[in-house]
Amino acid sequence: MYKFIYLLSVILLFSSGCKGNTKKKQASKTSLKGKKILMIIAHNNFRDEEFKIPYDTFKSLGAQVVVASSDTSTATGMLGMKFKPDMLIDSVKADGFDAIVMPGGTGAMEYWNNLTIHTLLINAFSKSKVIAAICLSPATLANAGILQGKKATVYSTDQTLKIFKEKGVRYINKPVVVDGNIITGNSPKVATNFAEKIVEALTK
Repeated sequence: MYKFIYLLSVILLFSSGCKGNTKKKQASKTSLKGKKILMIIAHNNFRDEEFKIPYDTFKSLGAQVVVASSDTSTATGMLGMKFKPDMLIDSVKADGFDAIVMPGGTGAMEYWNNLTIHTLLINAFSKSKVIAAICLSPATLANAGILQGKKATVYSTDQTLKIFKEKGVRYINKPVVVDGNIITGNSPKVATNFAEKIVEALTK
């Protein structure tokens, strides 16, 4: 009898272990292989974590990541990170990418009224590309007109909230907000969650 109970316990433990391993294998199957992501950073004072964490996440999952800026010389982050962009924003076409991601930082304000980026975002939006922005960058999306009537978050300042109000954005005071194919985050603290939501959107 005792041998039977012992044998049953071993079988149950083995069975539950296999289930756990299956779940781990399923979780590890997430891949962005074949996906191409454009990240647009400010040439000066982009926010380091908001760029690096998503960038490293996308690369680790097999995505091709292209970084664009207003200058192709080495860009500098607010915390001192250095990164040399691959191309100028003037040369970018939305057609070649599955997602456009805009990290923030104080330097991101250089794109708030940039018509080239507005056109790029409108084109990407019209083709249902994934569009993501964090910190001060959601204000660029708002000024491009693609957040009208949509839920979004942003780093809260008098300026950003004014832009949201003027452009008809439904401001949500949450760390990360997803509305359709648009993902917004409000600070460097949520860079990891922000990146995860982009991955989810690209693997639906």
